[in-house]
Amino acid sequence: MTKHELVLVIIGGLFVLETISVIVQVASFKLTGRRVFRMAPLHHHFEHKGWSEPTIVIRFWIIALILALIGLATLKLR
Repeated sequence: MTKHELVLVIIGGLFVLETISVIVQVASFKLTGRRVFRMAPLHHHFEHKGWSEPTIVIRFWIIALILALIGLATLKLR
């Protein structure tokens, strides 16, 4: 193994976070009957909190860019 799997998780971190939010929401609701987020996936939770869609998109772009740069930087360090 070349440990590229971890780099892939870092680069795609936003997609991983969206998926984990759904898994946590479903598991929490099945186990406790309560929801962790107002709505899953995570971007819908922010919409329900009153954030505008362009604000969510721009912030997610910024987060995705930062995670991509971190992932690429870890490749250069090897």
